[in-house]
Amino acid sequence: MFKSSKLAAAALGALAISAIAFSTSAAAAPLPLFPFFMTPPTDSGPAAGHRFAPSQDEGTVVQMPARLKRQVVNYATREAPGTIIIDTPNTYLYYVLGNGQAIRYGIGVGREGFTWSGTQTITKKAEWPDWTPPPEMIARQPYLPRQMAGGPGNPLGARAMYLGGSIYRIHGTNAPETIGTRVSSGCLRLTNEDVSDLYSRVNVGTKVIVLPMTDRRADLGSTIR
Repeated sequence: MFKSSKLAAAALGALAISAIAFSTSAAAAPLPLFPFFMTPPTDSGPAAGHRFAPSQDEGTVVQMPARLKRQVVNYATREAPGTIIIDTPNTYLYYVLGNGQAIRYGIGVGREGFTWSGTQTITKKAEWPDWTPPPEMIARQPYLPRQMAGGPGNPLGARAMYLGGSIYRIHGTNAPETIGTRVSSGCLRLTNEDVSDLYSRVNVGTKVIVLPMTDRRADLGSTIR
């Protein structure tokens, strides 16, 4: 009987020590409130001008595959110079130059279930835009901020071009490693450097044609060598 009582007391003591250790560990390293997905700022703000955050890892530079780098390509189209064509399946944006040529940019497009197609026009342009997640996005991700000031940590990056009355935009990104992937909720993203270049070329009223994911033709533009 006495031996059983000693064993029970020892077991209770061990449980108490374990509980104290767990409590101390939890206090030292609290869990995050939510998996906030946006890249932290790596620059001083819009006043930094043309300086862009190279990647999420400070001090590293993302090496863009050659096919995704901005380049002039042969591109046959009947669309007028100045038109933007989004080749969704191949993750390219073409800015039509005319005379069978276009500037091709690598882009990130909507993830599965979030791609779209059709014709829009650019109705607004903004430098270092503020970000206000649309209600549809907040419904899916209620932890998102209701509004975020423009700057290097903003998901819209350095520039944004708004498409018609839709919730979609062509914008920059501070995560250049996502170029060439299907990751967004329907917006079309370029590196901050590329979106600034495109922004300087287009005007409000520019026609934007978004090709569907089902249009899986070969690469529409061949590189000029």
